[in-house]
Amino acid sequence: MRILIVEDEPRLGEQLLAQLQAAQYAADLAPDGREALYLAAEWQYDLAIIDLGLPDLSGMEVIRQLREKKLEFPILILTARSDWQDKVEGLEAGADDYLTKPFHEQELLARLNALLRRVAGHASPLLQYGPIELDTTAKQVRLSGDPVELTAYEYSTLEYLIHNAGKVISKTRLTEHLYDQDFDRDSNVIEVFVTRLRKKLDPAGTLKPIATERGRGYRFVLERNG
Repeated sequence: MRILIVEDEPRLGEQLLAQLQAAQYAADLAPDGREALYLAAEWQYDLAIIDLGLPDLSGMEVIRQLREKKLEFPILILTARSDWQDKVEGLEAGADDYLTKPFHEQELLARLNALLRRVAGHASPLLQYGPIELDTTAKQVRLSGDPVELTAYEYSTLEYLIHNAGKVISKTRLTEHLYDQDFDRDSNVIEVFVTRLRKKLDPAGTLKPIATERGRGYRFVLERNG
């Protein structure tokens, strides 16, 4: 999942960037509102974290302009303000949740995970598709109850495909949503990750959870249990 961080305080911005990358998210940092609007126009994001107290262009105005441009990814507000009216104004401007500074890293990650699940239509962090179980909180995968060892990139690829189950996802879209901007777009690494996932999730070759749509991309084809 690719996340846009909009934070003008350099130390906090870099801290957030490091925390999200350690949690297996791809993330970009904008130090002001105008840079945030530029990045949002250039990249497809799954979620944005926006500080309300930005210089020049306020976080509130950034949210309004993003929504005016019909960008519908979830937005989490960061605010040092304790006034409930500011939080309400942010939510009414188009944000989906808020977090008051200072905050704990685990609370931030839990809120991000909940927002991403909500967009995908998942109420629980445990997603079950046939014998495949994905725990989006622990970032773990099980096959028929047994743990499956995945690399961070393999897990991220699988999680994105499952969050978009039934949809055809191109290799370009996977690259843009999962990996850093300097990721080698001309390489065949996406094919390598998908090949590894197929072997680990379907060692007997009978389940076939990931279909290749020739010339278009990949599609996670298993139906969700329940």
